[in-house]
Amino acid sequence: MSNIDSYTPPKVWQWDAENGGEWAKTNRPVAGATHEQDLPVGKHALQLYSLATPNGQKVTIMLEELLELGIDDADYDAFLIKIADGDQFSSGFVSVNPNSKIPALMDHSTTPVTRVFESGAILQYLAEKFDALIPSDHTSKTECRNWLFWQMGSAPYLGGGFGHFYSYAPFKMQYPIDRFTMEVKRQLDVLNRHLSDHDYMAGSEYSIADIAIWPWYGSLVLGYLYDAAEFLDVESYSHVLRWAKQIERRPAVKRGRRVNRTWGDEAEQLVERHSKNDF
Repeated sequence: MSNIDSYTPPKVWQWDAENGGEWAKTNRPVAGATHEQDLPVGKHALQLYSLATPNGQKVTIMLEELLELGIDDADYDAFLIKIADGDQFSSGFVSVNPNSKIPALMDHSTTPVTRVFESGAILQYLAEKFDALIPSDHTSKTECRNWLFWQMGSAPYLGGGFGHFYSYAPFKMQYPIDRFTMEVKRQLDVLNRHLSDHDYMAGSEYSIADIAIWPWYGSLVLGYLYDAAEFLDVESYSHVLRWAKQIERRPAVKRGRRVNRTWGDEAEQLVERHSKNDF
């Protein structure tokens, strides 16, 4: 066990702005804008403000899948939100998402303009708007939404729990790493059991459930997330690996992963996206 065992919570918690590791300068216990700045607006009806984190990838993959289906009205501008610099706290971004988290979408094809925030809500909005990537029959549609909301409830344990303490915390602590590793492995087992007899999350049909889950759990088992594949023994989740590799081969997924990416191999980066020709 860690020898850091002497901490006693105070009667009333006080914010220490320097105690937060890598993200200390942007994390804070209050909401709202920190500065005035309008968001840029491009030429398309759909305006995305994002970064290529797993949550951001969900929406860019979704939009690229819609375009792959020949739905031209799904063309979009994707503007970079540099969360390390606090762009998500601008007055413009807060007006789109009061929770100051990426991704956020504005649909200028409606009157008035529609704002959509929370990645799962954006996926559902786009699926319903374009009648695509969500099953039409009652049972499969319900199963799709079951897994979509499973992801929304589960991923914080992977990202904010395991990812934070394993990769980003200012020092390693055994208890939280053990606690969240156990939960992530349980979640991987949930997926592995389900995918043992299903091609995709909602059955035989690729859907927004897969698009939501893949950037987190697919990226994890493929070694793209937290450099934790060996630590988590991902090879033991053979059905998740099969599913993850199958989705990774999709052209729209290859493109969507690149949008608003500012790190890694330069060939995999597309800082902003405004046209199909940008790739």
